[in-house]
Amino acid sequence: MFRLTADEKNKVVAICDHLSVRRFSHQLPYVFTELGVAMLSSVLNSDKAVQMNIFIMRAFVKLRRMISNNKDLANKVDKLELEQIRQGIGLTELYSHMKRFMDKPISPKHKLRFDIRRV
Repeated sequence: MFRLTADEKNKVVAICDHLSVRRFSHQLPYVFTELGVAMLSSVLNSDKAVQMNIFIMRAFVKLRRMISNNKDLANKVDKLELEQIRQGIGLTELYSHMKRFMDKPISPKHKLRFDIRRV
């Protein structure tokens, strides 16, 4: 059993709709690892504890399957994230170059002139 960090709690609450009531709670929840649940079940003997243990262990199995089935999707998301970071860096560089040109004063010989009489 261990306690989640504030960042971990926020991520879990954002993912799990049924935990939305904890969104504004200042208390950090305790959580169990799969091994922790197995160890806990060896100590607790009630029927309800056994049923909860089975439920939680099945949830861990489903989670493992989901992760293994979605490795390709996770890799694609990672690639998209890296590409977005690269593009963000490129846009930042472009903006800084444009800002330098915009901040330079225009010399008198390069000023644009309009002849209203021709219009």
